[in-house]
Amino acid sequence: MSYQPGSLVKYREREWVVLPSAETDLMLLRPLGGSARETTGVIPSVSQLLGYTLPYERIEQASFPLPTADSVQDHAAVQLLQQAARLLLRDGAAPFRSLGHLSLRPRPYQYVPLLMALRQEVVRLLIADDVGVGKTIEAGLIARELIDRGDISRVAVLCPPYLCDQWQSELSSKFNIDAVVVRSGTVTRLDRQTPPDKSIFQHYPHIVASIDTVKSDRYRASFLHHCPNFLIVDEVHGAAAPPGDKRTRSQQQRHDLLLQLAADGERHLVLLSATPHSGVESSFLSILGLLNSDFRTIDFASMAQEERIDLARHFVQRRRADVRQWMGTDTHFPERDTEDAEQPYVFSRAYRSFYYDVYAFARELVSSAQSLSGWRKRMRFWSALALMRCVTSSPAAAEVALRRRLDNLTDDESADLLDETTLDATFAPLIHDPTEAETAVDAPPAHIFDVQEGDPDWRDSDRRRLRQFAKRAARLQGNDDSKLQKLIDVVRDMLKAGYQPIVWCRYIATADYVAATLQETLDKRQRTLKVTSVTGALSDDERRLKVAELATFDQRILVATDCLSEGINLQEDFNAVIHYDLPWNPNRLEQREGRVDRFGQQSPTVKAVMIFGQDNPVDGAVLDVLLRKARDIFKTLGVRVPVPADSATVMETVLNSLFQTAKPEQAFQLSLFDQADESSRLVNRVHDEWTQAADRERLNRTRFAQRAIKPEEVATELKETDRILGNPDDVAHFLHTAGQRLGFGFQPIRGQSHAYRLQTSALPPSVAVRLADVPDSWPITIESPAPAGCAYIGRNHPLIEGLAEYLLDLAFHPVGDSSPAARTGVIRSDQVSTRTTLLILRLRYLLYERRDDTPTLAEETLVWGFTGWTPDITPIDPQTAQQLLDTAQATANVSPGAKRDTLTDMLAEWDGLQPHLERLLDERADALETSHRNIRRLVRQRRVRVDPKTPPDLLGMLVLLPDLAGGQR
Repeated sequence: MSYQPGSLVKYREREWVVLPSAETDLMLLRPLGGSARETTGVIPSVSQLLGYTLPYERIEQASFPLPTADSVQDHAAVQLLQQAARLLLRDGAAPFRSLGHLSLRPRPYQYVPLLMALRQEVVRLLIADDVGVGKTIEAGLIARELIDRGDISRVAVLCPPYLCDQWQSELSSKFNIDAVVVRSGTVTRLDRQTPPDKSIFQHYPHIVASIDTVKSDRYRASFLHHCPNFLIVDEVHGAAAPPGDKRTRSQQQRHDLLLQLAADGERHLVLLSATPHSGVESSFLSILGLLNSDFRTIDFASMAQEERIDLARHFVQRRRADVRQWMGTDTHFPERDTEDAEQPYVFSRAYRSFYYDVYAFARELVSSAQSLSGWRKRMRFWSALALMRCVTSSPAAAEVALRRRLDNLTDDESADLLDETTLDATFAPLIHDPTEAETAVDAPPAHIFDVQEGDPDWRDSDRRRLRQFAKRAARLQGNDDSKLQKLIDVVRDMLKAGYQPIVWCRYIATADYVAATLQETLDKRQRTLKVTSVTGALSDDERRLKVAELATFDQRILVATDCLSEGINLQEDFNAVIHYDLPWNPNRLEQREGRVDRFGQQSPTVKAVMIFGQDNPVDGAVLDVLLRKARDIFKTLGVRVPVPADSATVMETVLNSLFQTAKPEQAFQLSLFDQADESSRLVNRVHDEWTQAADRERLNRTRFAQRAIKPEEVATELKETDRILGNPDDVAHFLHTAGQRLGFGFQPIRGQSHAYRLQTSALPPSVAVRLADVPDSWPITIESPAPAGCAYIGRNHPLIEGLAEYLLDLAFHPVGDSSPAARTGVIRSDQVSTRTTLLILRLRYLLYERRDDTPTLAEETLVWGFTGWTPDITPIDPQTAQQLLDTAQATANVSPGAKRDTLTDMLAEWDGLQPHLERLLDERADALETSHRNIRRLVRQRRVRVDPKTPPDLLGMLVLLPDLAGGQR
């Protein structure tokens, strides 16, 4: 016998609800009084194969058991039953289906991309919200919603490898989507665990994969064939089509992979990037073209109204100012403390002499390159830039780069294979800070000098001078390093002010050197201080563990390279950044600061400081040409705009001007723009182009901030969702009532809003065991993000789920004469003038909105009431009935016998109430259908139909008798 989803069946001496199943021979059953985690799969065809059905394997039609008059309790016990039943709902009938499965409460503005997605037949979105606004949550919310609507069954995320673990954690902890990580370090193990006739991309339903792993020749074809039909691509700017003269093989492979994936017109595609426009119009259009091939030819300067409207359906880009006050909710982003943002230092005499000699050598390299051609000329220039960048970073980085020699690329034959494109792909990340690269390169560029070993014009005297530079660099580490001494002073001031800083360095050697010195110097006075270095020399797991360990110290300093600067959330444990090495890309500056300056930062202010050499011409060039201009644009226009496309060329030209002065001393005595008129003209031209790009970007953000989606649209549906599933205040009220009934302490923490202290030692053992290691006196909060020291408790937290299951089980299977939660109650109250009956109902619906007409199950609990006797009753609408249940107070006693008699009479009315309950179900189904239609608004109107299942489950009943003067009855 087949059972429709929503039917009640009896199996193994227990009642179950039949859930929708994608497999025709698999029945999915959820216990009638249990949670979604207890869902069980049953294969009825096994009995058919055996030729008979074992008694305990028989599946039979069941009906929901009515309560009895024997276990009658008070009003609070019935109210607690309703709270528990509502908080256990997972497949809620709310307009947003996913919220019953979330372990967080999204901010109102984060529903805007979800609304955009639900209004598309096939989701194609570019979410380009500002850093720290919450793009991960917005994408995860879309994925969870489509899963719960039955539109998709599998999810894949493509991202840089260093973000894989974070994505896996976010999907699991916030969206209850369990994904495996596919990257170079895990793919072999996953292969072993996969059946031999399947690919790992076919076997695992949800995948978080490194884009560089799946684009490789080994896995590309399999991933293309088995990629889930819902795909999220994070940091998609790293997979934009590079311009022709800057083409790199790796980036082109990423873009080609996405082109093939996007070619499937049925694949849902959500692209994420805070900086989708790298300054190259063609690269930006290549990203938009993944959503719709027509977008590749858009001209933003002359965009027609129809084009703008069409693109706006697929593109959302909002600044913090756009969402800070939205739908009456204040989202607190931290303010940036810009006082003393630039901290200059002056070279010590010894370091200045060293720097001067290295500069002179670099100038000779550039000068000698004028007579060369091909790769030799190119490498002379790269070597000069690499050398200046290393000695500017730290003597430790200079020593490592100059001493280390790699085995590859040391002969003429291998060197001759290098063309200009290969050189750019190989060495550009070592010099500049490209944000479109898959990973940040933080190794000192030693092999730039190694390549020179294959140059016959590279003299023995040059090699000897480099070795001497390495020795001098080793001697300069410590007191002669005035840059490091400036950092120590800045860090001391930050620690005194209560900041927990991150020190950003360019190279591994610099980070390790800085961390060791800070620990040794500062630890003499502050014994609780911990300094940790996290660099690309560590694996992803090691980095994560080191950061987690550091967070346990009261005073902490994280010294990191840019391997942590993109996509990693560090706002919970740090609130300041120090740019020890200035990035040569303003995007990198913003990415670093964005690790702490984002939603969820508990500190009201964050601080960002740049340390630079006042007499260092390289730092001066970077500051004047790039970083200060980027900040001026943001301060003036309120938007962050990537440096124009030829930024690398600009930097090389500017720095080259340093090497072209008549005398080396002039590089230290003159301002940058006094040195070379040609360089000055080029920089001014780029600044003009940059300002024009900023104007276009501001216009785009105005166009695509999605102001057409009004806050009231979201507010209406969220209000209905809260009614069905409960809001944070309902969670707190449930804990308060449960604490009183079960005897565990639950008290507000004085001075902290929405924070409480819960005594876990008094929790029921079946609940306590699900909490693992939590303190006896546990500080918790119902608000997200949680303040420091508090655990966030949402409706899906194991504490709430465990308590709700425990109380519901006691209500259905009472032990003794008294139970904290009960299905029936009778009280006398002065709030009613005639006998009033409140029914706590669970309603089930089949929701048809998929193109294949396969339904999903939706549920809600509500309170409905009536006065009088059947058939002449007067109904009480659900809103009024709920208010009465919430506010009713017993004002007189009712004897146990009278309670039983009253309940016996009212339960006898159940059959006669069915016509009224059917009308209630039809009304609720109509309202639900309207709500879902309002949400979807599909271009091709897909039919939305809601079929109610009758009869509803009678969870509980509360009878209110009028308070008769004279006391007990």
